[in-house]
Amino acid sequence: MKFFRLDLLTLLISLFILNSCKNQDAVGLGTGLSNQQNSKLIDASSSIVVNTVPEDSVITTGLAKNPLAYFNDPIFGTTISNMATNLSLPGGGPYTPPTGTITIDSARLVLGYANGFYGDSITSKFTVNVYQLQSLFREDTSYYNTKNFGDYSSQPLLGTLTFNARTHDSIKVYNIITGAPDTLIKVPPQIRIPISKSFINTNLFTASSFTLGSNSVFKANVRGLYITIDQAKTTGPGGIFMISNADTLAVYYHAVNGTTIDTAVVKLPITNAATSIRHNYTAAIKNELANSKTGSRNTFYLQGTVGLRAKISFPNILQKFRDSLLNLKQPSDIVINRAELIVTPQPGSFIPYQPIPKISMYQRDLALQRIELQDANSADGRSGGLGVFGGFYNPTQNEYHFIITAYLQDLIYGRTVDYGTYIGPIDNTNTTSVDIAATPQVGSRTLAVGTNKDPNYKLKLNIIYTIVKK
Repeated sequence: MKFFRLDLLTLLISLFILNSCKNQDAVGLGTGLSNQQNSKLIDASSSIVVNTVPEDSVITTGLAKNPLAYFNDPIFGTTISNMATNLSLPGGGPYTPPTGTITIDSARLVLGYANGFYGDSITSKFTVNVYQLQSLFREDTSYYNTKNFGDYSSQPLLGTLTFNARTHDSIKVYNIITGAPDTLIKVPPQIRIPISKSFINTNLFTASSFTLGSNSVFKANVRGLYITIDQAKTTGPGGIFMISNADTLAVYYHAVNGTTIDTAVVKLPITNAATSIRHNYTAAIKNELANSKTGSRNTFYLQGTVGLRAKISFPNILQKFRDSLLNLKQPSDIVINRAELIVTPQPGSFIPYQPIPKISMYQRDLALQRIELQDANSADGRSGGLGVFGGFYNPTQNEYHFIITAYLQDLIYGRTVDYGTYIGPIDNTNTTSVDIAATPQVGSRTLAVGTNKDPNYKLKLNIIYTIVKK
């Protein structure tokens, strides 16, 4: 019997219950009562039904971090995520070009890494391409992950870079100071993509005063940028990068004004972005999705970047408990003292790619909107909070644990209706509350053991309950 992060009160209660357990292998409630409390432990795993289903689509505009991906996973298939961004005038405009003769030394699209790279950072080499958007990136529009920004294979290339994934390595760049010597400084890990000088000249230094006089006019003229990883030129399995939302296009130039020559840098900020995400699944996953309504599956798939989640239900629990109570000779009821769901990643499936660090479990209400389980809801007095509810991956035990005591109790009593209960990936950066929203901001995945017959590797539900007289 395994317990996960209990507080002192729960631990004392559990010790009392364990002391009163008489048959931990029992699958029913027994046939008699000797007193008011007769606590038992059962393995209710056989009552679980679990299937893999697609994740809900989500809005990707204005995220704190954006997935940029080409990842060929041997188990899940290929994940492709491309970014579309706006591009603003320096300082938000208006902008007046410097006087004199301007020569662009270089232009770099700076994409800062955010936490969360997933894939092969050792053998893979990536090539990223930058294009001009064919239509305006509209900041008053909410773009979903299903948005197709167009085919750019035949469009003029604004910039390209081949690089290795060094998402935790800082780099050194020159800090350009007007009227003073340039200095070498260390900056956070980032991708610096060379951008066409002619693109900068046309849209910034030689653009009309009308265009440069208004940020909205400038944005409409430039339209925005499209950033994609070149599949043909990327070697190895690839990976999923998380890109920060504080990116910029830095233009380094020198201006000659009479006898004065000075180097300078002007920065065009990127203030908004959205991502287009596509998954090309393996035959095994396509088969699972095609059979998601035909009983329970031996394996199920959890995938970030708005990929896959699991639908889980307990259709036999209510009936089994009711039937057991009807067999008793006196009016009785059941109190669930503890219900623990244990999710186990398929052995061998996490080499070399580790399971998702944190997953969540949630339900839908009558309007089919996501809501927290009772055990995860801080407004419910029975909730133990995030630490007790669980969902964290334990690499030592190779397990996730959820405490769903209040949820199952309410199911049995008919206090709640199962309009759909799910397990899915969430971003692990939130450490203070239980997340339930679908997110593209995590790239990892987990192949989990479902309801097969292997006693060592299966989706487990352990329940400690007490029979009480009415």
